[in-house]
Amino acid sequence: MNQKRILNLQDHLSAIKEGKKRYENAFQGVSRMILEQDIEKVVVNGKTTYDFKIFRTGKKHIIGLYDEINSFVSYVKDAAEGGSSKEMAYVLVGEPGNGKTFFVEYLCSKYRQFLAREENRKYSFRFTHLDQLGNYGKINSIESQTYEDPAVLAMNLTESQDENRELLGKWIGFSDQQLELLYDNFRPLGACSEYIWHDILNYTNGNVEEALNFIEVFPVPLMESMGTITGKYPAKDKITSSAVDLLGEESIQRLLHITDTNNPYRFDLRRGALARVAGGGIHFSDEIFKNKKDLVQVYLGVIQNRVIEIDGFKWPIDTLIIATSNNSEFNRFLDEKEEAPIVDRCRISYVSHNTNYQLQEYLTAYAIGSETKTTFNKEELHQDPNLNYATSVAVVLSRLPISEKLTPVETMKLAAGEVAGEKSIKTLAEVIDTLNQNPDITKRFGQKGLGQRNLGRTIQLLVESSETNEGKCMFAYDAFKALERIVLDYVSDANDRTKYLEDLKIAKGLYRERIMTEMFNAYMDEPFAIRKDVMNYVNMIIGIDAENLGPDRMWRYKDPQSGEVKALKIDEKYVKNVEERLGLKTIEQRENFRTSIRKIYGQKISTDPNYDFMDNLELVKAVTDVRLKSDIAGSGSLIGALANRTNEENQKLYDRMLTTMLNKLGYCRTCAQKTIEYFCTQSDEK
Repeated sequence: MNQKRILNLQDHLSAIKEGKKRYENAFQGVSRMILEQDIEKVVVNGKTTYDFKIFRTGKKHIIGLYDEINSFVSYVKDAAEGGSSKEMAYVLVGEPGNGKTFFVEYLCSKYRQFLAREENRKYSFRFTHLDQLGNYGKINSIESQTYEDPAVLAMNLTESQDENRELLGKWIGFSDQQLELLYDNFRPLGACSEYIWHDILNYTNGNVEEALNFIEVFPVPLMESMGTITGKYPAKDKITSSAVDLLGEESIQRLLHITDTNNPYRFDLRRGALARVAGGGIHFSDEIFKNKKDLVQVYLGVIQNRVIEIDGFKWPIDTLIIATSNNSEFNRFLDEKEEAPIVDRCRISYVSHNTNYQLQEYLTAYAIGSETKTTFNKEELHQDPNLNYATSVAVVLSRLPISEKLTPVETMKLAAGEVAGEKSIKTLAEVIDTLNQNPDITKRFGQKGLGQRNLGRTIQLLVESSETNEGKCMFAYDAFKALERIVLDYVSDANDRTKYLEDLKIAKGLYRERIMTEMFNAYMDEPFAIRKDVMNYVNMIIGIDAENLGPDRMWRYKDPQSGEVKALKIDEKYVKNVEERLGLKTIEQRENFRTSIRKIYGQKISTDPNYDFMDNLELVKAVTDVRLKSDIAGSGSLIGALANRTNEENQKLYDRMLTTMLNKLGYCRTCAQKTIEYFCTQSDEK
């Protein structure tokens, strides 16, 4: 321990008075940590909510969980302000593999980083020179077992609180207002600290100033491996777990030194997980309801009273208690009606799977891994540019419940904040509200589906397959085969299995549409060819009725993305062909569609100048079909040309498209050839 870091009590209290150090409880610390960072307003599933930026920093941060994070921040803030939450634990309940444990561990890691800053550091105290007292054997120095803050000792120097306040006012110079703030967080000393302090006071004949020579202030260690400040207690089996793991037990070693058997220091609290986080830390109880009943009863006392109690001795603790549980264990626990008091003491947050496929692409990237993957022969393994999209869409579709008002694709697009034809975000909000009225949690929106662990297993199966190793590429379409295997092997419920396999078929259809776009881009020898044509259609229907349109049908407009003035020739035949592909036969239907596109354009461009309508899959498909038809007399003839390469012209086209895919679109030879091959088949066409 660095000697400079060891202070006396007076210096520490003076630093608190001057604002250089802080005395705050765990809830206030966590709340301040979250709220001092940026907060943004976001719209999720049609409702405005808040996005706390502290959860979005770092290489591997939290994705989604907007409602759950809002609920947690509200809980911590309420507890920090002295609300009823301070007598509750926060319990995350949900399906396995949806990020509950990751969320808690991320929070703990951020909290340790926060406390490592000098102005936020936690301090505790130890009693020294105990050999002078004579009844501690060879024990010379004793740390506060629950890492009590020195300010707690300062508020308990004398038995009378009024006398104590007066002493602090004279001795340190605290104002009445500062004392009020200090005493807002008043708590008595733990049993052993109080006992030893009175021992010292007896030795100094009640002289407090002289007794303080026996006190040293030191920073609480932030070592994660020691479980101080942030500690985890995983549920163990019924034989090996006991209350000792949480509370501590009588120490034989200490009894060999301590002569007075009434001395509560004979209990070793640090043997338990709670005492190590009792000085303003976070206690994480993993799978809390898997613990046996007597341990859950221990939690009941700790949560409600925030006290470690052994044989009538009490040690007040200052801890934020977070727990996790999966749905089945939680439901089993609820069925045992006599266990109601523990659930009554918990703030339950039902954690749903991520249902936004765009955000899922980040989670899929986590599952694939950032390291370069290799084959069994140590050769570099390429990743198909469509792999992330294909797997993300497939797992997200499995998490979306069946609804009469929306198709799975409409639900998926609306949940990602995209356009879904005539259907509005209000429809999705209504569907979610209706589903969330269901008392069966698993029937609620996003509560069931293939989780992150299943996604991880899918990637593992894909990487270990012989096709992947032979071709040195993780081909996107192979991910569907791996997902199918996972559904058959790991999903036990027959109804769920049937639904997930249906969702896979829909995902394959979406993948097919994406490949059509990719092939058009490859044919046009330009990565964003289709995007350009979609925006041309949008700009044409905006300019088609413009007053400044001359007989040459040229329309000049200012591009919101670049700010440049551009000229566009309005091709009414092209516009009509696209609308025919969309199934719009009458003038009224066309006008309604154009109005809706103009409306979306007006809404989106104001917030996102780079919005490109590529999320409107029907429009993208229609434009692709029209361009393929006008350029190469239909996608059928392109398929024919690519499939039948017996003549030189077809071979040249194939080679040119292959070169574009390799050089401009991020494909390798294996996935480029397999993608063209897949495009030439009729499989998965809607």
